[in-house]
Amino acid sequence: MLIKSSETIENIKRIFTKEEFPAKTLLVKENEISQNIYYVESGAARVWLNHDGKEITIQFLFEGGFIASIESIISNEKSWYTIETIEPVTVYSISTNSFKQKMEQFPHVREFYYQYIQQSLLAYQKRMVSQIKNTPEERYKELLKEFPEIIKRVPQHYIASYLGITSVSLSRIRNRK
Repeated sequence: MLIKSSETIENIKRIFTKEEFPAKTLLVKENEISQNIYYVESGAARVWLNHDGKEITIQFLFEGGFIASIESIISNEKSWYTIETIEPVTVYSISTNSFKQKMEQFPHVREFYYQYIQQSLLAYQKRMVSQIKNTPEERYKELLKEFPEIIKRVPQHYIASYLGITSVSLSRIRNRK
């Protein structure tokens, strides 16, 4: 989900703080209240959770996306997942509290936030239905269609985890092409 409006991006850059992080940086930690919201200018990250000692990737984040723990923003709860950079990233950040103040002060920020949340909800529902209805190969093809650069940028074991399969199964799917 990319933010395409150059005016929106410039507004973000004015009220957020520019930061850079190397790969393998944890921006949001599972079971901790997230204090910040990040807009990704460059780089990539993944959202994952720990299930019985195994990392399960649930989302990838690229340029034009946001990194945040929605549960921390909405209800000040601990994050249900970890968000980790998989490439060096340049982000613009703002504290959750400052963001909430901006939403109160500026109706266009609140409207933007609600539109983004609605788009996110649709994307999550689409992914959930795909996980139920589609084969791993169909999910792989869908992922490539939506994010063609993913093969160059994301390690295969993260892609396999995202698809709910092993790295060996992913290799077989890729070799069939």
